[in-house]
Amino acid sequence: MNIHNRKFLVTGGAGFIGSHLVDRLVTGGCARVVVIDDFNDFYDPSIKERNLAAHRGNRNVRVVKCDIRDHEALAEVFTEEKFDALIHLAARAGVRPSLDQARLYQEVNLGGTLLLLDLARAHGIQQFVFASSSSVYGPRARPPFTEEMALEPISPYAATKAGGEMLAHTYSHLYGMRIVCLRFFTVYGARQRPDLAIHKFARKIANGEPVPLYGDGSTERDYTYIEDILDGLEGAIGYARAGATPFEVINLGESHTISLSRLVSLLEAALGRKAIIDWRPAQPGDMPRTHASIGKARRLLGYSPSTPVEAGIGRFAEWFNSNRKETLIHA
Repeated sequence: MNIHNRKFLVTGGAGFIGSHLVDRLVTGGCARVVVIDDFNDFYDPSIKERNLAAHRGNRNVRVVKCDIRDHEALAEVFTEEKFDALIHLAARAGVRPSLDQARLYQEVNLGGTLLLLDLARAHGIQQFVFASSSSVYGPRARPPFTEEMALEPISPYAATKAGGEMLAHTYSHLYGMRIVCLRFFTVYGARQRPDLAIHKFARKIANGEPVPLYGDGSTERDYTYIEDILDGLEGAIGYARAGATPFEVINLGESHTISLSRLVSLLEAALGRKAIIDWRPAQPGDMPRTHASIGKARRLLGYSPSTPVEAGIGRFAEWFNSNRKETLIHA
């Protein structure tokens, strides 16, 4: 995708996926990237600071500390800058935390998304990419999950992501905005958030601490390596510009699944240490499996994931070991 001389707004741009996207946009020669992130304390904010450290002093990268619920602060950014596209990755994340903080998730994930859509409309931004989640499908979805399936979210987090898709569809329909909603399937890789399973398990294995596993280890996930997700994001940005259909929902996964027990085995091999397993009851809101059908992504975005989980876990372990001091201090 040609991003040269284009201006992008990336919400959540200091996070795991967002900071990698900023790296790629800058490397690709874009004219300007504005990052909006609130640097909240869901995990250590210094991790996000470190994610963007390479861009300090770059006049083409602007970082704005801003909560996406703050209409006045957001409106000021939109007035000061003119964007070619908006990539909306900011959200309160996590299924389990959403069970105890449903109102917060509704305010940030739905309210914030609505504000961004409305500001994009008001300022004539016709390209909008929204980060959704595989959790919208629910536990009864038959694998592989296709975009046409009925949605049955079973957590407040998943419900807010499904609601965000509906808001995006409404704005596309009413105002002619070109919007692509991407349903991410369990993204992992360098800089992964410390609360996510692969990173948390690796840290506990390295420390010789018990690894909490919920259920019986048979739950399955479609793990997607960060570089493949970035390819899909680039494809979505290009597709939203190409004059094709005005609204699409598209899966981004690796399209293969492995069990939780197998994932732990891969981490043990990559880290060279055995895990101490702490078996716990299954958690409400957790999906028993995720499995992406990616035919639509291949067809519309030219998406072709190239990193199987066996290779991706090895790459993650290399990053983890080389950054082990920081990941243990700031977890």
